[in-house]
Amino acid sequence: MRVHKLTFAALAVAAGLSLTACQSGNDDAAGGQSDPSSTSTSTSTSTPSSATGSSGSSGSSGSSGSTGSGTAGGSGTATGSNANAKVGKCRTADLKITAQDNTIDGDTDGTVVVTFTNDSGKDCTISGYAGVDLQTNAGTTSAQRTGQAATSAVLKNGKSTYFPISYPINNTGGSGVRITGLVVTPPDETNSVTLAWPGAASLPVSDSAGTPVKVGPVGSAGQGG
Repeated sequence: MRVHKLTFAALAVAAGLSLTACQSGNDDAAGGQSDPSSTSTSTSTSTPSSATGSSGSSGSSGSSGSTGSGTAGGSGTATGSNANAKVGKCRTADLKITAQDNTIDGDTDGTVVVTFTNDSGKDCTISGYAGVDLQTNAGTTSAQRTGQAATSAVLKNGKSTYFPISYPINNTGGSGVRITGLVVTPPDETNSVTLAWPGAASLPVSDSAGTPVKVGPVGSAGQGG
């Protein structure tokens, strides 16, 4: 009987040890499962930082990543905007407009050269024909375009461009049609300026239809001619 009791006791001890080892193994397994959970949380927390870094990297390498594109486009957009911006048209208020006589002795027609000087503080574009009207004691005479091809040009701030007005000289000996003023309207504008007429005092009287006064396109006359 003692032998059997000892055997049962030994079995009980062994069973207890086995149960303890099993519980310990389960606890270790449970402890091992908490690590991935912790790592996943850490990864999730760091993901925004990682994503931002990735965008920054792709941007610096010239990729089209949103952050990189926005950052790289900061100065790029401004530069591109300046480079590609359209230069506005020259307006009447942008221009200092003057006129001077440029008739050459011996010519059958007189010539007045009108100067457009850009004093707006910025560049502007100008092209085409200006509107030209001569005020006279017999009414207004509008100049006719010569038909010469017009070119477009950027008129830099502080720079000038010119166009000619030609008209018949009054050699009849009579008083003719007296010119009292010159009205100039820049191309593509509706606002005009009135200048003193610098040319001959009068036009010959003519019964022919049309106007004897001609105007060339802007840029078709050099300074003083």
